[in-house]
Amino acid sequence: MVRRLLDGLYLVSAMLGAICFVAVFAWILYQLGGQFFHYIPRSADEFAGYCMAASAFLALAYTFNANEHIRVTLLVDRLNHSLRHRIACLAIFLALMLSVYLAWHMSKLVWLSWQLDDRSAGLIALPLWIPQLAMAFGTIVFAIAVLERAVLVWAGGPMESVSAQKEVLRADR
Repeated sequence: MVRRLLDGLYLVSAMLGAICFVAVFAWILYQLGGQFFHYIPRSADEFAGYCMAASAFLALAYTFNANEHIRVTLLVDRLNHSLRHRIACLAIFLALMLSVYLAWHMSKLVWLSWQLDDRSAGLIALPLWIPQLAMAFGTIVFAIAVLERAVLVWAGGPMESVSAQKEVLRADR
């Protein structure tokens, strides 16, 4: 039940990231339209940049859960099972510490931007906490995904996620 709930959270986060990625395309089209229809697109590149950052951060957890992040396993795969598990425990511990650190500071950045009423420097003075909120949410969900994986690895499970292993098995059939 918890796994399905977490997988749903990762999927929702990825879908929000996909929507932001499509919004990048829309902002670029809006900006290009200014050349053909003779209007000035105000801050379109700025908003496209916000959407691009949001799409990357929102997709972190889903990508991690699907084992699609880059991993270098050239040396680790050649080690015996016991040593490989110890290295996996250390690696997931470091990943957890870094992801929690990132989530904490991104959340702190959103709070500080809201408190100071920090605004963008473009023609449209957007409160910066709005685009930062998507990045903070993405890093929080990513930290949850890393924590879930850490609990599984520390309990003796594999470094790869169970749902990604099921996908590999389905593809092999």
